[in-house]
Amino acid sequence: MSQSAGARSNSQPTVLLGVAGGMIAVAVGLTAGYFVLGTHNEARAATVVEPAAAPPRGEPPRGIAEYLARPVELVTAHGSVTRTWADLGVAIDPDEAGAVRGELAALAAHGSLPFRLDRERAARELFAIKASHDVSPLNAYLDLEEHQIHADQPGQGLDVWASLPRLEAAARQAAPRVELVHVAIPAAVTRQTLGIDDISHVLGRYLTKFPVTDRDRNFNLKLAASKVNGSVIKPGEEWSFNGTVGERSEKEGYKIAHVITAGEMVDGLAGGTCQISTTLFGAAFFAGLDLVRTTNHSRPSAYTQLGFDATVVWPNTDLKLKNPYDFPVVLHYRVSSGEAVVEVLGKARPYDKVVFERHILESTPFSTEERLDDEMPQDLTSIDQAGFNGYKLERFRRFYKGDKLVKTNKWTVEYKPVTEYVRRGTSTDPEVKAPPEKEVTRLKEPKDEDFKLEQ
Repeated sequence: MSQSAGARSNSQPTVLLGVAGGMIAVAVGLTAGYFVLGTHNEARAATVVEPAAAPPRGEPPRGIAEYLARPVELVTAHGSVTRTWADLGVAIDPDEAGAVRGELAALAAHGSLPFRLDRERAARELFAIKASHDVSPLNAYLDLEEHQIHADQPGQGLDVWASLPRLEAAARQAAPRVELVHVAIPAAVTRQTLGIDDISHVLGRYLTKFPVTDRDRNFNLKLAASKVNGSVIKPGEEWSFNGTVGERSEKEGYKIAHVITAGEMVDGLAGGTCQISTTLFGAAFFAGLDLVRTTNHSRPSAYTQLGFDATVVWPNTDLKLKNPYDFPVVLHYRVSSGEAVVEVLGKARPYDKVVFERHILESTPFSTEERLDDEMPQDLTSIDQAGFNGYKLERFRRFYKGDKLVKTNKWTVEYKPVTEYVRRGTSTDPEVKAPPEKEVTRLKEPKDEDFKLEQ
């Protein structure tokens, strides 16, 4: 047993030495492999070509500034303007400029130039262009003198904010021309909102005259006519003179002129307005409009035929008309050169002829009254107001198609006699002088019982 044990004891150092030797050999091999691999990698690295260093950040490519100085045509609705890209706030983008590769022309062709847009500066420039290049819309309007309707035309407005992206994209191409974005601006008044689509025919027309020397009265005529001019009466619509012209007051600009009050011609506010209503009455009569409400003067008027007038007084005495047709009509009024002219315009009148006829039934002589005046020499006389006979008459409106009478309207009209006022002096003072002579208008009495006028 002792021998066996000794044999085992002697063999243990031998085993340990063998193991240690193996480990040393492995370590030596690994070390040798490391040095061999390291040497191989160094040799490989020495053969790799490093890429060229990029230009420093922010340094622009050579020649790119020339693109910013190039002119660009900006196309607007009103033509075009020319600016440089720099004027429009285009600048080099430093973040992109450092990484630029290739020819600038090729980059421009692909929309890749390293540019960016200063939107605030570009917007200021575009707003300045917009101010002078926007095209305003044109409203539709009635050319009453030419009997034409001019259609509306929309305007064109530069859309600054929508144009900015298009501008920036064009800048990256250095495009020579850019069409800016525009939006349509609708007209405030369109042909549809005018309420009438045909004014090529004159359904009825009437003219009265006035002395051009009475400036205040003439002013009133033009002011009242301006309120009527252009009025559109739709099919079946009732139209009011007072409702359209409104109050005739000093606040509205009317002046003092001759008016008829209680059968006597005196000075009053808005004198002359009744000539505007009377002239309109005549045109409406021949146009075939319904005469819903009409009142003749208390005395005949010098500017129209007996029985062919219409007085108005604010707010109760009115002239009211109604359009009986299936199409709208428009009133065209012109006051100038001593003439007041009214036309009723629209489609063709369905009648070939409209006739005004007057037949006098009764005549009443006027009376004379004397007015004493102690500031005039004794027995000197002057006429304050010329007298005029009173009349009762029948007024007819007859409608014809060809020679055939198709419809008749009839009214009874009365005028009271107009008193003649004679002023007589009573002063016996030899120093009292005669007043200057006053011009007195004396109306012509009708020659015949019957009168006829047609259109």
